[in-house]
Amino acid sequence: MIRKQRNFDWPCVALMAGLSGPAFAQALQPIEGLRDTAADFVQQRLSGDASGSTTVVATAGALDSRLRLPLCARKPAAFAPAGDLRANTRVTVGVRCEQPAWTVYVPVTVETELPVLVLRQAIARNGAVLPQDVETQRRKVPGIAANYINDVSQLTGRHLKITAAAGTALTVDLLVADVLIRRGQHVTLVVAAGGLEVRAQGEALSDAQPNGRVQVLNLASRRPVEGQVESRDIVRVSP
Repeated sequence: MIRKQRNFDWPCVALMAGLSGPAFAQALQPIEGLRDTAADFVQQRLSGDASGSTTVVATAGALDSRLRLPLCARKPAAFAPAGDLRANTRVTVGVRCEQPAWTVYVPVTVETELPVLVLRQAIARNGAVLPQDVETQRRKVPGIAANYINDVSQLTGRHLKITAAAGTALTVDLLVADVLIRRGQHVTLVVAAGGLEVRAQGEALSDAQPNGRVQVLNLASRRPVEGQVESRDIVRVSP
């Protein structure tokens, strides 16, 4: 039996071998670069609102290691899909390429490093926080730290609404305004009309905070009126 021998086109075989190697593999977009793009976008957007002593730290989360994206013809651009970046400690940032078209969403954690007032010792609920009770420390806290206290002047006229342990970083949410007028206290009612002020004695029917509204019994007419707290013993009533 005579077998026929197949003739190969060697140049063609060589070309196919070359295309099946590294040169034939499609170039892929580096994943770490996408994470850096998302983190830089958030940091730049939020750093504009930070003071000189405050540093915004944005950290991109991990992406699926199996992700395979074709190499972008230009540098991919980041964008905020929706919502205010300042409102959350964890945001999602989109990173997209125009050619070829693809979009990836990257989770980013937002933290702020700043000086804050920290309690030197535990203070019980309703206790006043005095300047000697705190010290300034530089802390890294979640999100944009707009509600942390860093000036002792912000402690004046306030007290803790819950017990706080030593080392607690103080926020405006931990403090409430002191009661300026207490129920049963005698106060002066002031009514301004036509350039004149009329004053009368009254008795507070409830506790009230600075600039708060309070019901007061007019001791002369025995009728309750409502006014705004002006000081520890004056309530101004609108005519």
